[in-house]
Amino acid sequence: MLDGISLRINPGEKWGILGRNGAGKSTMIRLISGAELPTEGAVRRGMTVSWPLAFGGAFQGSLTGRDNLRFICRVYGTDFDQALEFVESFAELGTYLREPIKTYSSGMRSRLAFAISMAVEFECFLIDEVISVGDSRFHEKCEVELFQKRADRAMIIVSHMPHYILHHCDHAAVLNDARLHSFGDVQEAIRFYEAL
Repeated sequence: MLDGISLRINPGEKWGILGRNGAGKSTMIRLISGAELPTEGAVRRGMTVSWPLAFGGAFQGSLTGRDNLRFICRVYGTDFDQALEFVESFAELGTYLREPIKTYSSGMRSRLAFAISMAVEFECFLIDEVISVGDSRFHEKCEVELFQKRADRAMIIVSHMPHYILHHCDHAAVLNDARLHSFGDVQEAIRFYEAL
């Protein structure tokens, strides 16, 4: 449960939300994305906001990866042919893209989910914990695609790992006891978090 959370993200800002396991970080991300509705208050979005990156939970298992991509492109008004070309190249699934998702390993699902997340353009990306998709080569490819090629986008990264927040964010807050404590400096937020 979250209590009286208030946070404003401006275009291009990179916010890190630190919190221990069970602090409500994933709940906060789901609320921001619109996957979950608040029981009180409101979430106002002035930018297009992604779903949590590499989240494959919304896939329809009996459809192929290609058909799931087609459906997502329709929902978000994205050109399917362009997205398909990108996903085929980026996800490296080969012929599996034309197989039902229920036959995929969890790694294959994550790679497809990340590729689709990059094929649909958003002004704000939501990152729930560290993106650990595939082997180190593929992980590096994901880092370049998200943090270099989309460096102008807003991002909200939730994690329990301070070094990840320090590396990628210019603002930080700490989620503790259902409350969000915002800090003007990332190092200050990390000191508060580590003192808990």
